Amino acid sequence: MSSEPIVHDERTVAVENSSYRWAYLLMSYGLLVITAYRSFVQHEQSWDTLILVIAGGVVANIYQGTQHVLSRRWAIMSGIAIGLALLLAVVLMLMPRPAQ
Repeated sequence: MSSEPIVHDERTVAVENSSYRWAYLLMSYGLLVITAYRSFVQHEQSWDTLILVIAGGVVANIYQGTQHVLSRRWAIMSGIAIGLALLLAVVLMLMPRPAQ
C-alpha cells in the first residue's frame, strides 16, 4: 500500500460534479422512458416513476435555492415551464379518449 496522500484538488471536484450530472441525467431520462413505455405500451399507471423524476428536480432546485445560486431569469423560465406543463396536462385531460 502506498503512503502517498490522496490529492483532492479543483479538477477532481469538477470531474466528480460532472459525473454526478451525467448520472442524474441518465437516471432522469431513463425513468422518463420507462414511464412512457409503461403508459403507452403496457397501458399501466406510471405515477410512481414520474414522481421520482419530478422529486429529483425539486430536491435539486430547493438545494440551489437555499444556497442562493438561482437567478431571476431562472425563476421566470421555471414559471413558464410549469405553466406550459399544466396547460398541456389540462389539454390532454380534456381530449376525448379513443374507443377501445
